[in-house]
Amino acid sequence: MLFIVIEDFRGRDRKEIYRRFRDRGRLMPDGLRLHHSWISADMGRCFILMEADDVTLLQRWVIEWSDLVDFEIVPVATNKDMVDGLSGHL
Repeated sequence: MLFIVIEDFRGRDRKEIYRRFRDRGRLMPDGLRLHHSWISADMGRCFILMEADDVTLLQRWVIEWSDLVDFEIVPVATNKDMVDGLSGHL
């Protein structure tokens, strides 16, 4: 399953966030895949396309960062998958 993850750094110590990232990496559990990420121009938010077969992989990853980052996680589907899945109902 695909997810758009929005990491919100606003009001947080951004230097500490980037220190942890530099020193320890993304801290992602095996099986959680990051396809691409984008950072906003003000460095206040990061938008990430991730994939996981098990939602608890996302939860395990979030726990590693929840002291520094607020998260919004949105399950998504590609347009093609959505059209294919709904074609019998249209």
